[in-house]
Amino acid sequence: MIALLDQTTLLYILLSISALSIILIFWIIRLEIKVRRFTKGKNGKSLEETILHLKQEHQDMTAFRDEMEHYLKNVEQRLHSSIRSIETVRFNPFNENSGNQSFATAFADESGNGVILSSIYARNRMSVFAKPILKFTSSHELTTEEKETIDRAKKKLNKNDA
Repeated sequence: MIALLDQTTLLYILLSISALSIILIFWIIRLEIKVRRFTKGKNGKSLEETILHLKQEHQDMTAFRDEMEHYLKNVEQRLHSSIRSIETVRFNPFNENSGNQSFATAFADESGNGVILSSIYARNRMSVFAKPILKFTSSHELTTEEKETIDRAKKKLNKNDA
């Protein structure tokens, strides 16, 4: 009976090895088909050339991205100091029937730096004034209309930031 058990065990072992061998052969054939599809072309060298080409394109794209990031940072810095708000208030300084020919126009960047131009119109003359603005204020005395213009420019910038 021991000999029979040994033969039965040996038979199971041989059948298991045979089944495993058949499974491995099918798996190898399947892998070979996949490798042939993957390397389809003139030869394996064309796959290597393709991979090297893709690597070079990736390096080019990385360099381009770095260049664009640097460029955009530069543009952001320039944009921060450029004129971002222009506001005008028209008024009649002498309460005449000449209409609102006088005006005050503020040109300001994000920090509130810039200039305010004012024009006073009278029947016999016209005067133009320019006053520097630093953080939405001026070291020169401002008229009510100029202050209103600067306030509007400041509100416009705050609205755009929100």
